[in-house]
Amino acid sequence: MGFAAQRFNVNLSILFTELPLLERPAAAAAAGFTAVELWWPWVDSPTPEQSELDALRRALDGAGVRLTGLNFYAGRLPGPDRGALSIPGEESERFRANVDVVADFARSVGCTALNALYGNRVKGVDPAEQDALALENLVLAARAADRVGAILLVEALNKVESPLCPLVSAPAAVEVVDKVNRASGLGNARFLMDLYHLSMNGEDLPSVIERYTDRTGHVQIADNPGRGAPGTGSLPLADLLDQLGEAGYEGRVGLEYKPGDRPSAEAFEWLPREARGGR
Repeated sequence: MGFAAQRFNVNLSILFTELPLLERPAAAAAAGFTAVELWWPWVDSPTPEQSELDALRRALDGAGVRLTGLNFYAGRLPGPDRGALSIPGEESERFRANVDVVADFARSVGCTALNALYGNRVKGVDPAEQDALALENLVLAARAADRVGAILLVEALNKVESPLCPLVSAPAAVEVVDKVNRASGLGNARFLMDLYHLSMNGEDLPSVIERYTDRTGHVQIADNPGRGAPGTGSLPLADLLDQLGEAGYEGRVGLEYKPGDRPSAEAFEWLPREARGGR
């Protein structure tokens, strides 16, 4: 078992960022990977020009890699924002304008997992108002995802790095997943289980896996402390991924870690090259 038993994808918004966006798919392919994922690449624009979307699609096709996960517009990320969908006013409107853009692009490249980051609490705004807005927008996103044969992911972040975000535990994120599924009637909202964030929260990772694997649509990893590659911290990631597999998880594992003071291409020595491609 261990890492060789998993299917991985590389997050091109945290790895290979020393390269321009359109060069990253080929760099991931050169490192031996066949699948990638992305945060929303156009931080300042929820509705980029079609030519920019087409250029990214061509870069993915030309590299021979599949985009298996994509975030909706989430504000400034990396940066102070943690999502837009629960922020009243302009940010919520930007999220809504982005929903069909993401869904249509996902359909064009065969991407079947779309991640919607919840957003921070806003000073002076009733949390209940934000939660009602969030549910409304998440249902819109779930419907758009369903239209293109995708699932909607809801992620728990960590309270150390995201103190203003309310979804900073597995139970909090899964509760939102359940609310979205009840409200939409579609059942396509799923939990994004990021083992780094959950470990930063001090959660019991084996217990989280036991309780929530059946509602998990995607898994992401980085070691802790440091958010580096597996083996740079103290998390037993190979054992945790084995437990996920035994619990029935069959999806990919997103590599969402920092490469450290080296080129990203050198940050995969922990994973044999023959284990990097999809199966």
